[in-house]
Amino acid sequence: MKHLKSLTAGVALAAGLGAAAPAFAADEIFVPLFTYRTGPFAGSGVPIADGMKDYLTMLNERDGGIGGVKLKLEECETGYDTKKGVECYESIKGKNPVMTNPWSTGITLQLIPKAGVDKIPVLSMAYGLSAAARGDTFPWVFNPPNTYWDGLSIIMKYIGTQAGGMDKLKGKTIGYIYLDAGFGKEPIPLFEQYAKDVGFTLKLYPVGATEMQNQSAQWLNVRRDKPDFMVMYGWGALNPTAIKEAVKIGYPMDKFVSIWWPGEDDARSAGEGAKGFKTLNWHAVGADFPAMQDVKKYVVDAGKSLYPKEKFGELLYARGVYNAILIAEGISQAQKITGKKVVTGEDVRRGLEQMDLSEARLKEIGLAGFTAPLKLSCADHNGHRAAFVQEWTGTAWKKVTDPIEPNLQVVTPLLDGAAKDYAEKNTGWPKRTEVCDKAS
Repeated sequence: MKHLKSLTAGVALAAGLGAAAPAFAADEIFVPLFTYRTGPFAGSGVPIADGMKDYLTMLNERDGGIGGVKLKLEECETGYDTKKGVECYESIKGKNPVMTNPWSTGITLQLIPKAGVDKIPVLSMAYGLSAAARGDTFPWVFNPPNTYWDGLSIIMKYIGTQAGGMDKLKGKTIGYIYLDAGFGKEPIPLFEQYAKDVGFTLKLYPVGATEMQNQSAQWLNVRRDKPDFMVMYGWGALNPTAIKEAVKIGYPMDKFVSIWWPGEDDARSAGEGAKGFKTLNWHAVGADFPAMQDVKKYVVDAGKSLYPKEKFGELLYARGVYNAILIAEGISQAQKITGKKVVTGEDVRRGLEQMDLSEARLKEIGLAGFTAPLKLSCADHNGHRAAFVQEWTGTAWKKVTDPIEPNLQVVTPLLDGAAKDYAEKNTGWPKRTEVCDKAS
């Protein structure tokens, strides 16, 4: 309990809460938020946490919650540490949470085996185990709207276009700098397959969690190897440090492309030299949406947000909002399916499988144009949506491509194989018995 911090106005955890005490009021829906506001990953974690919390708080303040039921929001500080994340989970699982949001691939991997046993779905939005996209094997895990393999296939399409065609990459060198953990390692097999099939040399530059703010050795190797393109899968302090080091050695920013995690502060920290740095994205940045204006009105301007007002609507804050939309839609859909107001984790699992963020629905919730439609199903817990490339102008992100579809011809066999491999290696992994609603 020591990591737990209540975010619901006027609600405090009672000291000495006993096992027999009610987990929450009968007319509340409990949504725990695993976050990290401290440590070397806080630069990424804080805006994500605030975006999630602020959107859900807005629903409480504006609408009285979802379907007339208030959300009880509790934040648990993990420090991006897997052990602490599991402690957070153990501290909340008896309180009837409708889902967990681990916000760490390491924590997600630990919770996957627990989800079906405890009947608590895991929402790992565009992170975690890519194979969890396979709902027939992982009925309790959801990772929309893209997997890390989708992301790499999109990056490779973009790099190929920049080179004048994928065949033009033959004989070239592509560098990969990444967090030396599950998150960064996962794309490597696909990257190696691309290198073999296309004929380029792949250079790996792993960065340990304790080295994120001291990457001079890695970038000296980059200077020596002179890769034609650099790809990054970073998080926390790794991102701004890598961009600054790239600027320091004079690496051309128009050849440096990242997965979707760097934010404005990561690019700003490198100064003018960061212009041209690119990342993937799948949603808008900014406050020019009715729902975002409601967040500003009911939460930010009302003094109920921890996020700096001058940064409202920036990239990672908007990413947290996107995550909160998925939470809210899963709950709302569960209410429609079951006819219940106060839903359970089992109900929300069904709701997530019925996710249908159509253009009409996005308009209805005040987010028309914020992101592309997303539809999930029993078999597909991801959606494999397109992403666009955006470029840092020195002051803001600018969209520089149309949406690029992932290469499912390459990704699908990997997902199928990884899901099968996971089930076989985890002795006794259960076959799906969960209800699959007809609409899926």
